[in-house]
Formats: sequence, C-alpha cells, structure tokens
Amino acid sequence: MSTLRISQAVYDAIRAHGEETYPHECCGALLGRSSGNGWRIEASARAGNTRTDSAHNRYQIAPVELVRIEREARRQGLEIAGFYHSHPDHPAQWSPTDFAEAHWLGCSYVITAVAQGKAAVTNSFLLAGTTEEDKHFQQETIDVAAVEPFAVQSESKKG
Repeated sequence: MSTLRISQAVYDAIRAHGEETYPHECCGALLGRSSGNGWRIEASARAGNTRTDSAHNRYQIAPVELVRIEREARRQGLEIAGFYHSHPDHPAQWSPTDFAEAHWLGCSYVITAVAQGKAAVTNSFLLAGTTEEDKHFQQETIDVAAVEPFAVQSESKKG
C-alpha cells in the first residue's frame, strides 16, 4: 500500500478549505516529491471550483489555473503530486464522477468529508494503472506530520 506523507500544516489547510467553501466542494492541488512508495507533500495550492452547474457535489479546476499551479510547483522544485477536494455531507470516498474525471496516473486524490460545515474524515486514493483503460483507485495511508517543510536559510549581511 502506498503512503501519502503530509505535514500537519498542509493537512489542516486542505481540511480548512473544505470548511470555508461548505456547502460547495473545494478543490486544489497537492505539491510534493515522489518518495519511494508514495508522495511526500510539501505544499498545497488552492484552486477555484469552476463548476457552476453543481458545485455542491462536483469540482473542476480551470486549465489555465492548473498550468499556473504547475509552473509555481516547478519553480519550487516540486511537482503536482495529486489533487484534493471536499465532499459536503457525503463520505470521504471517491464517486463514479471522481473516478471518471481522474486522469493523473500515479497521483494521489485526497477527499475530505465535511459534515454540516466541519471537516470529518479525510482519505487518500492513489490513481494506479498504466493507461486510461486500466486505471483504478487504491486506498492510501495518510501519514500526517511525517513531513516538515524544509527550512529556508537566508544570509544576513553584517554592516
């Protein structure tokens, strides 16, 4: 089974995003690095839900926003490791629509159930397979707090 390693700060941020957008679905991207048997998530990028027909139970990230997120990830030395969204008043399990609209093989798809405005269960699913025809979701273990952001050291100039 693969493992999604994620810092407490990023985990809390994606759950808070679901609470903020309730009763609509939130969505965003997970940025990180491949780590042996899964992903190591170092940041998340919020995205706007462009679904206007049924934002309470569907999400879509605009292609132009996805390109912007991918460019920002590369600038940080990261890659898009997956996506997250919320399920307002529904379980944290992928739906047939989630599956049909998932195309990033090898990426993690994180779903948080938001029950009456409060984040509840959060699950992750790896989109496994080698082609669109044999893709399938595999449940992933979420390891929270196993990743701490890298310290950024700055040089101080002494006058």
